[in-house]
Amino acid sequence: MQNESTSSFYDLGPEQVLQAIESIGYHCNGQQMALNSYENRVYMVGIEDEPSLVVKFYRPNRWSDAAIHEEHQFTLELTDFDIPAVPPLIIEGDTLFHFGEHRFSLYPLKAGRAPDLESEEQLQQLGRYIGRIHALGATRDFEHRPTLDVHTFGDASYEFVIENGFIPLELEAAYEAVAEELLDTVESRFESIDPQLIRLHGDGHQGNILWDVSGHGAGNPYIIDFDDARMGPAVQDLWMFLSGEQDQMNSALDILLTAYSQFCDFDCRELSLIEPLRTLRIMHHAAWLARRWDDPAFKYAFPWFNTQNYWEQHILMLKEQVGAMQEPPLQWL
Repeated sequence: MQNESTSSFYDLGPEQVLQAIESIGYHCNGQQMALNSYENRVYMVGIEDEPSLVVKFYRPNRWSDAAIHEEHQFTLELTDFDIPAVPPLIIEGDTLFHFGEHRFSLYPLKAGRAPDLESEEQLQQLGRYIGRIHALGATRDFEHRPTLDVHTFGDASYEFVIENGFIPLELEAAYEAVAEELLDTVESRFESIDPQLIRLHGDGHQGNILWDVSGHGAGNPYIIDFDDARMGPAVQDLWMFLSGEQDQMNSALDILLTAYSQFCDFDCRELSLIEPLRTLRIMHHAAWLARRWDDPAFKYAFPWFNTQNYWEQHILMLKEQVGAMQEPPLQWL
């Protein structure tokens, strides 16, 4: 992985954005708007006499070029099978470009709204498309992208916030006790299930689905932002679409998995990984904010992070997960 300058990334300005796009042959019309992204820098940019494009500048030192190309190739494979991912544009045989210290890709602009997770028809469509993604994802492994497991999302997160002094001294003992208990339980659960690991979207939630309702009927989704694509258990791309009371989640799960299983088998034992995966996500999110705390955009967007109250609430949330993991898992009947 090349050593890129984080200061250059933080200082990325409108002029550099336009210069980067024009360096690969496009003519910008001066229109530009920052889109909602913190991990990378993403902009909608107007192009002369052509539709606007989306440009993504990759955060330095996170992914190797090989890992980014692997993500791009996965989305291109999906579209070859008429699965509505949004792959980057291929320009002169490549999808990843360099401008100075920056790496970037261009995407077509897609419009849509968040899915309605109370709509049975939309849940069915999501289930079918995720099933198709996983059927293709299971055909081979990623070679350059990581695995979602207890070490990468749990142990590494715990160690980072402790070793870098983010936990207030008076809360360290409480944090260590609950985090270590949870990590032991999560690891034991993963070992008992030993799930099949496949290529995933990795961050399946409402914010990464754009529902196109410009036509007739319920419309169709665009599945966007495969930046977190990695190896992992299938249920990772499903559980964040479930919310509400137990009966509501069971009902939504039945709709999702009935549609999903038309295209890909689902191992019901993975349902007992939902709370462990939720625990890992909670810990990973805190460590993600901590790892990015030197980025001025994060201090502006998340002013409540790294306060006494934040860590008190974080520990409380982890304690609630201790109980949640003792409850019976959801059931697909």
